[in-house]
Amino acid sequence: MKDQKEICKKFETMPFPCNGKDKLGIAIDTIGKLPINGLRHMPEKGTSGWYIWCGEELSDSPDFFNPIHVEHIEKYLPNVNQYLLLPPGYRFLITNKYEDVWYDPQLTTV
Repeated sequence: MKDQKEICKKFETMPFPCNGKDKLGIAIDTIGKLPINGLRHMPEKGTSGWYIWCGEELSDSPDFFNPIHVEHIEKYLPNVNQYLLLPPGYRFLITNKYEDVWYDPQLTTV
């Protein structure tokens, strides 16, 4: 597994750490589908800003995401942990053979 700092270096960005007790939103019902997607908003009120789901579809249903502590992501999607130092505004999409990471300025605008 790649180290979190290696991912930031690879994509030429400064690490923006999460506290293990911060929460992220994860779509648990989608686990097992590909690709794995993540996006990060600005952290606020005990959240990391991360939202993670699997598959092609992102739902706007209010119960699509479940809150978990960042430190528990390994239990659900261990290969996602390496991306969690990416700063707000970043997105990732990964499969077993593909990795895409990019900055989306719309994630950090109000």
